[in-house]
Amino acid sequence: MVCLIKWSKPPMAHCPRLHRFLSSAATRAAAPIPARHVPLSPGTSAQSARIRELGRLREAREVFDAMPFRDIIAWNSMILAYCSNRMPDSARSLADAISGGNLRTGTILLSGYARAGRVRDARRVFDEMVVRNTVAWNAMVTCYVQNGDIALARKMFNAMPSRNVSSWNTMLTGYCHSQLMVDARNLFELMPERNMVSWTVMISGYVLIEQHGKAWDMFHTMLCEGMPPEQPNLVSVLSAVRHLSEPGILESIHFLVHKTGFERDVVVSTALLNVYTKDVNIKALQDEYTWSTMIAALSEAGRIDDAFAVYQRDPLKSVPSRTAMLTGLGRYGRISDAKILFDQIPEPNVVSWNAMITGYMQNEMVDEAEEIFNRMPFRNTISWAGMIAGYAHNGRSEQALVLLQALHRNGMLPSLSSLTSSFFACSNIEALETGKQLHSLAVKAGCQFNSYVCNALITLYAKCRNIGFVRQIFDRMTVKDTVSYNSFMTALVQSNLFDEARDIFDNMPSQDVGSEAVEIFRSMLHERELPNPPILTIVLGLGGSLGAPKLGQQIHTVAIKLGMDSGLVVANALVSMYFKCGSADSLMVFYSMEERDIFTWNTIITGYAQHGLGREAIKMYQLMISAGVLPNEVTFVGLLHACSHSAGDVQGAEQFIYDMPIEPDSVIWSALLGACKIHKNVEIGSRAAEKLFSIEPSNAGNYVMLSNIYSSQGMWDEVAKVRKLMKEQGVNKDPGCSWMQIKNKMHSFVTGDEEHEQIQDIYATLRDLYTLLKATGYVPDTDFVLHDIDEEQKESSLLYHSEKLAVAYGLLVTPEGMPIQIMKNLRICGDCHTFMKFVSYVTKREVDVRDGNRFHHFRNGSCACGDFW
Repeated sequence: MVCLIKWSKPPMAHCPRLHRFLSSAATRAAAPIPARHVPLSPGTSAQSARIRELGRLREAREVFDAMPFRDIIAWNSMILAYCSNRMPDSARSLADAISGGNLRTGTILLSGYARAGRVRDARRVFDEMVVRNTVAWNAMVTCYVQNGDIALARKMFNAMPSRNVSSWNTMLTGYCHSQLMVDARNLFELMPERNMVSWTVMISGYVLIEQHGKAWDMFHTMLCEGMPPEQPNLVSVLSAVRHLSEPGILESIHFLVHKTGFERDVVVSTALLNVYTKDVNIKALQDEYTWSTMIAALSEAGRIDDAFAVYQRDPLKSVPSRTAMLTGLGRYGRISDAKILFDQIPEPNVVSWNAMITGYMQNEMVDEAEEIFNRMPFRNTISWAGMIAGYAHNGRSEQALVLLQALHRNGMLPSLSSLTSSFFACSNIEALETGKQLHSLAVKAGCQFNSYVCNALITLYAKCRNIGFVRQIFDRMTVKDTVSYNSFMTALVQSNLFDEARDIFDNMPSQDVGSEAVEIFRSMLHERELPNPPILTIVLGLGGSLGAPKLGQQIHTVAIKLGMDSGLVVANALVSMYFKCGSADSLMVFYSMEERDIFTWNTIITGYAQHGLGREAIKMYQLMISAGVLPNEVTFVGLLHACSHSAGDVQGAEQFIYDMPIEPDSVIWSALLGACKIHKNVEIGSRAAEKLFSIEPSNAGNYVMLSNIYSSQGMWDEVAKVRKLMKEQGVNKDPGCSWMQIKNKMHSFVTGDEEHEQIQDIYATLRDLYTLLKATGYVPDTDFVLHDIDEEQKESSLLYHSEKLAVAYGLLVTPEGMPIQIMKNLRICGDCHTFMKFVSYVTKREVDVRDGNRFHHFRNGSCACGDFW
């Protein structure tokens, strides 16, 4: 877990040397690359959606002006933004710039003038519309209704060539708001179709004029016609019932609320409580179930003070009411108040004891929960389940499993809750064998197909890297919920099954998808199981890791439609995904965010660093500090990464690490080692590598990096020592792999590839390209070959690196002039870097390579990194 740093004053003031290093790095940082160096994905629909979502008009206009191509959706989104901010004249100017736009443009403009109270201008827009549909007519009727002109509204309504239920409801609302209930009722009776809005408007209208009996009659008629109640009309009719003072009606509505499950709805339960607690009805509220239900509903909604106020008014103070109050106090951290209340119960039952166990466990007071458990005169399965769950969720997984064994020895069968908590405990400590035994117990108990058990088993086997069992369990599940999909996709992504993620879909409902995680996401949508923010984050992370911007844009669109794109977790994932895909949409999302946390700032700082924008990274750091956000170790890694691309002061960077107010980890030392590779600093590089070898002795990348530093200086004896050390430690170098997306399909290449279906054509193209580049001045840089072999062999080994195969394939199959984007798992070597520069110059292509460390944007013979990587 990342450790947050808490300082009494800003970090740069706290550490003067840190301030000096960052300031000097900022002056040495490469000038920001032009916008064209960060490839602009088309993303028009996503940008248009962000314009609609942006509450700050200036930022919305900046997004609009920055769009390289604007379709009618983009224009309408900007027009809507002006109208939403009560600036219809500015919206009209934009509409005039596109000769009035389309039918949607006119409707937006009409509604904008209506919202601003400018009825004549709205009517002028309506009259100018060449084509009008029902939506446009409805907008004009709404305009008159909103501005209180019911006569003109009815005249317009009567003139409509066709009407839908929204047309009728709009006119109905106008009559009710104007308290013209006779006209409203006459119109209501004429309606060919009614929906929930129609009934609710009528009920509310009668309540407004205090005809409460007619409001109840309307509600009763609605039920008789088969229309189920909803929250809005229940609240309205309860307001009417409150004034009727008829116990029979109150009893009927209470039964209906209970039967339809709305008793747990805090708005409905509060309205019901208001009816009961009216002086004339206070005696009717003698049912202990009613009081406890009200207390529980308010507690679950977070209104703990209101719940306590209701509890104090309860004349019975029954055990269920006290237990409901105990549960609420414990859930919201008021465990001391819960303890006082518990001690006041003369003879607490097992439910009250269990509520205290849960409360203590929820507040991480495990010892106090144990004391309560040991004092209990009687325990039921819920008592044991509460302790087992509490142990598992408070870092005492071994104790959870020991308690489960004690339960079993006492001859009791574990409950479903005990089993799922035990699976969670096993996953915490990766106790695979114990988990398998519990799985067998679940099979014997006949609950192996229960969704809770299956979800817990998926998490367990995924944590223990047994992906085969994960697939079996998921495939056999009869009912899959959001948790199931979340667990399964997390398992796939954590298992690094990116080899299967090849055929990225272009059209989500129909395109064949190779990635199992994406396929599961697609099946979720087909089965109408809506994804939650964690699932969106997983799939966005997959899109970023694969460098698949089309996938990311698809998920972004889904997030917008679900209204989840503005949430902090999803927005952070969007910023990260777009940066990893080399898209400037990352900045658009960042600047549109109303809330930012340390992860947001770290993502933007690291993103700038990966694109070689050191100066921008440092500016973002300074903005972060001015916003009062304290940095953590990830922040410093990002800064060091940014400065390593352009700052030549490696010694200063090393001192910067020692001056940091946190203990440097492997990521920080790795960033320093990378800087030493760039600047060929053997001394500091060796020290950084020694630190890394002690922290993570099995990471092959550290050995390779040090070997590159030695080989670049011709220190072959040192290279041999490093290779010997790797062999002694049993460390194997990961093979270089590159991939690219062409026509919605992923193509992967490995060094010396023989598997690709067009490999012979690729080799032929590569050899021709090699000859052409050498003729224009390209000289293979054999310093990056780690073996001490002759020059011809070195050149041959360099030729078939995976990124060279990828660029050759791109040139072979894509139209002339089309940009090429390549992803690679390892850092690009110096020779391939030079090779790409010549390719961009000779072919006049834009070539973007995202290696294991950063982005390289090759344009006309140069790279945006300035040859620092």
